[in-house]
Amino acid sequence: MEDGSPRRGMPSSPEAKLGMQVEDLWDVQEPQLSPTEKLNACFESIPVSSFPPAPSSQVIEINSNASLAEAVQLLSQHKILSAPVVDVDAPEDASWIDRYIGIVEFAGIVVWILHQSEKMDGSDSDGSEFAKGESEEITGPAVAAAVNGVSSPRKRGNLSPRSAAIISGKFFEALTSSDFYKNTKVRDISGSFRWAPFLALQKSNSFLTMLLLLSKYRMKSVPVVDPGERTIDNVITQSAVIHMLEECAGLYWFESWGKKKLSEIGLPLMKPSRVVKVYEDEPVMQAFKLMRQKGVGGVPVVQSGGLKAIGNISIRDVQFLLIAPEIYKNYRSITAKNFLTAVRSYLDEHKEASPLLNGMVTCGRDNTIKEVIVKLDSQKIHRIYVVDGEGNLEGVITLRDIISKLVHEPRGYFGDFFDGVLPLPANSRV
Repeated sequence: MEDGSPRRGMPSSPEAKLGMQVEDLWDVQEPQLSPTEKLNACFESIPVSSFPPAPSSQVIEINSNASLAEAVQLLSQHKILSAPVVDVDAPEDASWIDRYIGIVEFAGIVVWILHQSEKMDGSDSDGSEFAKGESEEITGPAVAAAVNGVSSPRKRGNLSPRSAAIISGKFFEALTSSDFYKNTKVRDISGSFRWAPFLALQKSNSFLTMLLLLSKYRMKSVPVVDPGERTIDNVITQSAVIHMLEECAGLYWFESWGKKKLSEIGLPLMKPSRVVKVYEDEPVMQAFKLMRQKGVGGVPVVQSGGLKAIGNISIRDVQFLLIAPEIYKNYRSITAKNFLTAVRSYLDEHKEASPLLNGMVTCGRDNTIKEVIVKLDSQKIHRIYVVDGEGNLEGVITLRDIISKLVHEPRGYFGDFFDGVLPLPANSRV
């Protein structure tokens, strides 16, 4: 996409056509409205059904009786962060709100692994008990902890030295080869598994509603349902919205916003001292634990004793502990640095594309929002790190941060929208 003056012409993609709809609506808004108020009015006038459909590979559902191993493979294979869970026991004529019991995501898998590692504190450090598969001493309490939410990792601080020692290559090889892992069903661990609320939109809901759910209300993706068919018609992700914005470059409404510098619109949102990070010599599970505790989708890996970041670990990267546990067997412990080294080697060997191979993607406070959007979309990443002239970490900007600067929530906008529309599993802690 070329930079330049605002354009008018034939849109070249479904996303660009949507941008033209916004442009046409922008032109007829009351002149006294602020740019944000104009955008709010434009997006409120466009139904969410106008958003381009996701590739068929992204509309993936997981049955509630699928094993955890199968869920991990599906998410990894389709390169998605989460998927709706279908209640296999629901009647055929169930409404969409009764057909789905939640959304399973990689963040939940992190919680589950943490439960297992913490329950192993009193066992041998190589985790060999998991390999036995029949040990009531291990699987009984572990299942109970997972279902009832015992020793919730949300309430813990750093990993204990004992837990850190357990998180070794042998631990994950033993865990993933055990009958316990292979036979644990998605529905069996709904109590402490990270279930995102199944909050879906109908086709008639507005684009503004969708944008607010993806930003202020922290949803990574929003399912769009067809009430008549009782099925999911589309899944709109934060990444898809960022791609739409990139395709709108050149349109007046986008350029009037996108040409602003990050510092002009208040990004990054947090001070450098508040950035959630992990040091290179800390256990990699500490990174995942911080993501869970702080509700973030990734953390920078920082040099020990310094401020320079050497890499990024995202919540989806937990898959590499489960689908390729053999790559860590030569490490005494899997530190954040060892994890990055092992996974990059694995991806290179298997010729697989991944943001982990791209190194750190950074920007400066003087970059424009448009420049950041282009970087995020081209690299297919969810966050970009703000650094100073010497490469020291100053902040982080996520997809959610950008969307949140595009629109605002009018007073009383949602009303009773959230009442009674969050069907959760019986043991859910969300």
